[in-house]
Amino acid sequence: MLRIDCHCHAGQGDGLTGPWDTDAPLDAYLRRAARAGIARSVLLPAFHSDYAQANLALSRIVAARPERFIGFAMVHAERDRGRVLPMLTTAVQRYGFAGIKVHRHDAAISREICDAARRLRLPVLYDLVGESWVVELLAQQYPDVVFIIPHLGSFADDWRAQLALIDHLERHPNVYADTAGIRRFDLLLQAVRRAGAHKILFGSDGPWLHPGLELEKIRLLQLTPADEALVVGGNLSRLLGFNARDAAAPAAAAAHGR
Repeated sequence: MLRIDCHCHAGQGDGLTGPWDTDAPLDAYLRRAARAGIARSVLLPAFHSDYAQANLALSRIVAARPERFIGFAMVHAERDRGRVLPMLTTAVQRYGFAGIKVHRHDAAISREICDAARRLRLPVLYDLVGESWVVELLAQQYPDVVFIIPHLGSFADDWRAQLALIDHLERHPNVYADTAGIRRFDLLLQAVRRAGAHKILFGSDGPWLHPGLELEKIRLLQLTPADEALVVGGNLSRLLGFNARDAAAPAAAAAHGR
């Protein structure tokens, strides 16, 4: 069973206010992921004052192990206004990145970002920090763009936002959620039961959260083998256009703990 972590940070930030904008080292994360049988990881930059610089630094990490890492470029809706499409085109064409990360703590997602995602056919991982209502607008305005909402809508354990996000998962075919950092297990269970396993993606929010612990929550859902395979890797593989041959080498390495 192919396991892909759709949510892991890497590289250094320049804010120095907390781990999230200081440093995201991968050594311990990779050991833990190998023990958990996680074959690939989507890497996202740490918070940074210049995402063009952060994306470039992340590209070097991905390039060192392209069979293991998948890069997502981060953009800031306000600071990067007017240069979002060139930044993302560089990330795709030069760095080989496969998606976009946007965080509400930076700024609210913009049409410029969504238009670029549509043009480049990239999924958007948007941490909306509990503002689940915006999914209605995004899904209707951009039905051809895939939106992945981490933490089921709230890393802060806002159960109202998470319940609202489950409604959006049910109604909108282009909206997905990842499982990183979800503490209310019954809400995760409800999301799978109501929206279906095909709408849920395993994510860890590594390196700060333990990927093995986050993966164990998926096992505790007691899904059918086919549904578990979708959640832990199949859904992301489909969204990114991967095939079994693409994943064979890293999956074999993970199985042997390398």
